[in-house]
Amino acid sequence: MTELLRQAIAQIEKLSPDQQDAIAARFLAELQDDQKWETRFAATTDDQWDRMAAMVRQEIASGETVSLDTVFPS
Repeated sequence: MTELLRQAIAQIEKLSPDQQDAIAARFLAELQDDQKWETRFAATTDDQWDRMAAMVRQEIASGETVSLDTVFPS
């Protein structure tokens, strides 16, 4: 276990049982979501990537996208 995780757990232990359970539920849901993403990502075929890239190029060409600078200004 890393030192940072130990510190986080030490802080969580100071919370009420309900708060601890809420944090634990969020952690477990996040871990499950990450596993699903990893599984789907690994199963994506080259053809699927090519189709997604073509869709993105089409959206860019038709002006359906916005610059990241607009979404996340400096």
